[in-house]
Amino acid sequence: MPPASRAPTRQLERELLASHRLVAGMDEVGRGALAGPVSVGVCVVDETTGRLPRGLRDSKLLAPATREALCEPVRRWSVGSAVGHASPEEIDTVGIIAALRLAGNRALATLAGAGVVPDVVILDGIHDWLTPPDDLFADLGGFAVPPPVRTQVKGDLRCAVVAGASVLAKCERDALMVGLSARHPEYGWEANKGYSAPGHLAALRELGPSELHRRSWRLPTVEDLEDAALEQPVGVGVVQTIPVPAPAGAAVPVGPGA
Repeated sequence: MPPASRAPTRQLERELLASHRLVAGMDEVGRGALAGPVSVGVCVVDETTGRLPRGLRDSKLLAPATREALCEPVRRWSVGSAVGHASPEEIDTVGIIAALRLAGNRALATLAGAGVVPDVVILDGIHDWLTPPDDLFADLGGFAVPPPVRTQVKGDLRCAVVAGASVLAKCERDALMVGLSARHPEYGWEANKGYSAPGHLAALRELGPSELHRRSWRLPTVEDLEDAALEQPVGVGVVQTIPVPAPAGAAVPVGPGA
């Protein structure tokens, strides 16, 4: 894996451009959050695309202001770009993997509406969650046949077009969560973006979930707190935070910057 300080390269893009006209990079954010949508960004490049924007990195390595400043350069640099979302209700209905697929295909549909249809997609990670396993997904409003997928481990660190998609998805989802926090200020989404920060967990235990929480997740409740207190040995007065496991197939959040 390249050092975190090193910029991603265009090596894989150029290899694919030797046999494909348009190459896309795709990345997701919000997979492990407790509230809000899951979001998927996509950027597209071709053989005329120039040097990557200065300072471009995986969005998780960038300060918020730096990410925001990169959005417009990334859009100008790419042939086309878009972000798609799947709602908490959709995540609960179809599961996180199908919801990722739905968000990714919505991003591709936005590109197609602008006349940009990539020939191949570089997908961050080792699992191809974009390609539907059967024809059921077409009934959910996604692309019937998405482009072929090339998975790339640490693609957001290694590959410029995936890093660009990561930045756009992170900035758009963060902005959505800040806007939604006005409806539910008690959960602190303007800071934690729906992830399992201590203040968010405490509010869930006290108030329960909102309509924007993922009900299929095991969300913390006041009963968890009471059970934890009962399990403490005599003389221990500090109640430990209850871990919040993600559902099967979901990434475990590591904090507000995940």
